[in-house]
Amino acid sequence: MAPIVDGLTDEYEDRVAVRKYNVAESAKGAALAEEFGVQFVPTFVFVDSEGELVDMLIGEVAESALRAALDDIE
Repeated sequence: MAPIVDGLTDEYEDRVAVRKYNVAESAKGAALAEEFGVQFVPTFVFVDSEGELVDMLIGEVAESALRAALDDIE
């Protein structure tokens, strides 16, 4: 998944802010996982500019699904 996420991060950098956190190795990642109820890795959490949950995708997903979720929050 990392190459896909990295490519989308570059592609969408002018439109959305992409953040990646390791929930097992990062205190910030663990806190966010708890806040959004993340139970499985990978989980993609999409929030709007006000921090409100817009979408969540769990597990390995197709690039098209990630792209659609990113397009929805623009």
